[in-house]
Amino acid sequence: MADELKDKEELFDTESTENTEGTEIPVSDGSPKGENTPSQDSSVCGDSVATDVSEEEKTPEELLAMARAEIEELKNQALYKQAEFENYRKRTIKEKADLILNGSKTAVTALLPIVDDLERALPSMKKAEDVAAVTEGVELIYQKFLKALAGLGVKQIETEGKDFDVDLHEAIAQVPGVPDEQKGRVIDCVERGYTLNDQVIRHAKVAVGM
Repeated sequence: MADELKDKEELFDTESTENTEGTEIPVSDGSPKGENTPSQDSSVCGDSVATDVSEEEKTPEELLAMARAEIEELKNQALYKQAEFENYRKRTIKEKADLILNGSKTAVTALLPIVDDLERALPSMKKAEDVAAVTEGVELIYQKFLKALAGLGVKQIETEGKDFDVDLHEAIAQVPGVPDEQKGRVIDCVERGYTLNDQVIRHAKVAVGM
């Protein structure tokens, strides 16, 4: 029995040795299976990258022609602007002249009725015996004159009982010994002042209390 077991062990050892010697063991080079390594002569990159084609440069003659055309266009624009400004200047001068002329015409037209009234009143004054009637007629002409001036934007500067104002009044006299409430106020108006469209054209000449 023992001999039979020994023979089987020897037979097993012999088969194991033969299988080991006849079998090749694969050697791995460290690279994963199924991966492709890049080829040295691959032309994929050259095919995939697109190169931009630059525009053909213009010749010096073409650039010069373009520059001359642009200069000519700018020159025409400058001449047009100059002519336009000259027309505007002439039109403005004419409008100012017309405004001055029309303004004078308006003022004279408004005052002509006053002149007519004075021309009619003068002969009557020479023959009149009633002084009160003459005074009343002159007063009416005066009020009509003030109304005409107001229509032109001319107004009298108020002075009676007003505080002295250097922007409106010109002090030509001082009145001493006045009550305290009248000190620094206009006591008397020697010559009336006027404004044109709220701008002083003549200061009122007044006497001021001290």
